Amino acid sequence: MSQRISHCAVGITLAVATLCAGSQAMAADIKVVSSGGFAQAYKNLAPAYEQASGDKLVSGWGPSMGTTTNAIPVRMARGEEIDVVIMVGDSLDTLMKEGKLVAGSKVVLANSPIACAVKKGNAKPDISTIDGLKRAFLQARKVAYSDSASGEYIKHQLMKKLDIADQMQGKAAQIPATPVGEIIAHGEADFGCQQRSELLPVEGIDIVGLLPQEVQLTTAFSAAIVTGSKVPAQAQALLNFLSSEKNAGVIAETGLEPVAGKK
Repeated sequence: MSQRISHCAVGITLAVATLCAGSQAMAADIKVVSSGGFAQAYKNLAPAYEQASGDKLVSGWGPSMGTTTNAIPVRMARGEEIDVVIMVGDSLDTLMKEGKLVAGSKVVLANSPIACAVKKGNAKPDISTIDGLKRAFLQARKVAYSDSASGEYIKHQLMKKLDIADQMQGKAAQIPATPVGEIIAHGEADFGCQQRSELLPVEGIDIVGLLPQEVQLTTAFSAAIVTGSKVPAQAQALLNFLSSEKNAGVIAETGLEPVAGKK
């Protein structure tokens, strides 16, 4: 899905102008690292924020958990200079408890459900029911899921709920760093599941639907200011902007469920 500013652009610009009034004279570089679930929403919102605020967003990407070099906790542990993190709420809370994020700066941005996909043009299994989802897993040659929140849930809980953990041994793989959609598009797996917002931007796949409500896991994505940020005022202005109700439409277009103003 191409990056774009939606029909909400006018509202976005007004929101930024209001939130960042007077900040032009103190324009700064804001270093942001976002996990994949909120990445497309962030990319779509960033140009309007930069234009209105005068700040420059220096962006990086990485999972909310895990041990890959780009994982946000790993970046924090090695002392990488970051001002704002956007990540799965539970993982953010852990960093907050460790004192690595500014207490009280957390803002919940959106909720994200898990969806599943196949390679573009392939037959789409019906996963609207528990039995249908179970069949889709079992009939797939190879299944892919992420090494972040959705994948941890699929690996440790969903397979057990569906009573297929043993049968999926050897045919289900947790994918580090690379988006699940890309693995499917390249033919390395013929079925896979991840946050809907992470699947939507990937070309070469068809999303077949969300997990059935009975086994769905909705993940909250939140943002916070990193302890020791050199631009805390600008970082706070960015959080105010991302969490503004006027930007909810742009966030929703990426497959997320906006949570405007909630903490």
